[in-house]
Amino acid sequence: MDTLTTPVATAYAAALEPLLAVADAVPAAGWDAPTPCEGWSARDVVTHLVDTQREFLTGRGIDLGPAPDVAADPAGALRAHAGRVLAAVGDPAVADAAYDGFFGPTTVGAMLEQFYVWDLVVHRWDLATATGQDARLSGAELDRIETGAASWGDALYMEGICQRVEAPADAGRQTRVLALLGRRA
Repeated sequence: MDTLTTPVATAYAAALEPLLAVADAVPAAGWDAPTPCEGWSARDVVTHLVDTQREFLTGRGIDLGPAPDVAADPAGALRAHAGRVLAAVGDPAVADAAYDGFFGPTTVGAMLEQFYVWDLVVHRWDLATATGQDARLSGAELDRIETGAASWGDALYMEGICQRVEAPADAGRQTRVLALLGRRA
């Protein structure tokens, strides 16, 4: 089955491709580098992405198989995990499965795209920044981050999620958008 048969699978794959390029370029010693996420290493960012997506999808009855070993091979684990996610959400029955979310009724696909695809984009910047790679975000990616941040409203700033920071008055768009998420670019 073609895994890009649903809009969420297409969006996930589009955000995943540049993230995998960054992950594949991290040298072995780079996985212990600190990231802009306070207290997290580059490996911790990948662990977060895999664990939160697995928790969300398996919590909705979606079998993703055994968890990949992020500690042993973060890039390989991310790739294996993402392949399983794409296979699952490429099925319209999975993507369209309804449930009651934090903000009310939604679907697996809508939530995956609204938050977890958004999370792939944000954490690509974190991973690239931590490992000295090109961390520029496209206009479309900045649009996604801005729209996502706005959709979460004040819930984005609950304990343990994001902190507000002020961007300099003359800051470029990327710096201003990342400041919404507590990042200093």
